[in-house]
Amino acid sequence: MKFSLFYHSLESDWNHGNAHFLRGIASELLERGHQVQIYEPADGWSRENLLHDHGTAAIEAFYAVYPSLKSQIYTQESLDLEQVAADSDVVIVHEWNEPWLVNGFGELRNRLQQGANSDQKFCLLFHDTHHRVVSDPRWLHRFRLDYYDGILAFGEVLTRLYQEHGWSDAVWTWHEAADTRVFYPREPNPDLPFGDLVWVGNCGDDERAAELNEFLIKPVRALELHTHVYGVRYPREILQKFALKGLHYCGWLPNFRAPEIFANHRVTVHVPRRYYAESLPGIPTIRPFEAMACGIPLVSAPWDDVEGLFTIGQDYLMAEDNQQMQRHLATILLDTDFAQYLSDNALKTIRQRHTCGHRVDQLLEILEDLHVLQVRRPVISAAAAIA
Repeated sequence: MKFSLFYHSLESDWNHGNAHFLRGIASELLERGHQVQIYEPADGWSRENLLHDHGTAAIEAFYAVYPSLKSQIYTQESLDLEQVAADSDVVIVHEWNEPWLVNGFGELRNRLQQGANSDQKFCLLFHDTHHRVVSDPRWLHRFRLDYYDGILAFGEVLTRLYQEHGWSDAVWTWHEAADTRVFYPREPNPDLPFGDLVWVGNCGDDERAAELNEFLIKPVRALELHTHVYGVRYPREILQKFALKGLHYCGWLPNFRAPEIFANHRVTVHVPRRYYAESLPGIPTIRPFEAMACGIPLVSAPWDDVEGLFTIGQDYLMAEDNQQMQRHLATILLDTDFAQYLSDNALKTIRQRHTCGHRVDQLLEILEDLHVLQVRRPVISAAAAIA
């Protein structure tokens, strides 16, 4: 089949965690013999920031790791939606796109169904991987999803929200997963920094500043751990606190280099953004998948794994507060057998259930359910449902 994927960016993972999953899904589809074209906007926020901070060398480094992938850079003026549709069996549009694109494909889908070219059909899916449905419900006012075949939501709680509000009667929970072609256990690299603990994550608009202090900074200070922090968008006051508390801030880390950074550390932590911890249970985001796939023991701040993706105490440890985080980290660092037990279980869970290969299997099953090229009855639009 021919897939056309419209995402915020393939080339840049600067504050763009979904790039990992996109790259893995595209790689898996290509390996299975499908054709894949990925489109990203010329003025994409993530890509522009990456180029501003690190230049074209960062883009070149990405293609060196993913030589089979290719990104088509477009503008509104240069993109021909009808030509894309004619060349595609499946079009997937990510939620981090402009209304003209999201709505344009829906309107085109409807015209092709109703017009003289009704035999020219393509399957149209909307992919939601963010908390905006909860944090900013008005955001969906911008989109009309009535002519989309369905919605892929990266957590059951989002799936239920779409269903309960009548936004679509065809919604599937499609969790993120690890790209195990790139994310797998590595040998330590003497050319890279070593440490006790590593944190890989972005600051995120003050969505977890207090949580970082409680579950990262305080435990590291109390245990005097040699710690490295990777990520972007940290305000000066947090960077100053890192320096005062002994955490070494290392800036942006290309996503595909995380496995070798994990290999040089003994433990990592996960601190969910506030919306995922409080309002969107069951969605861990990509970071735990990455860590577990790389075989590094993980301790997480609270999140409710209502869908049973992992097993607490076997795949990872959960800390309810600073004191428990300290105890868990100390246990892992002092008990190497237990640390190995956690990492082995987690790696097994990833490989059995949570790889991009598993998610492509699910996607192809969804397309079978939709009969891919058959015309579907339009569903209620997002805008109409919320109004």
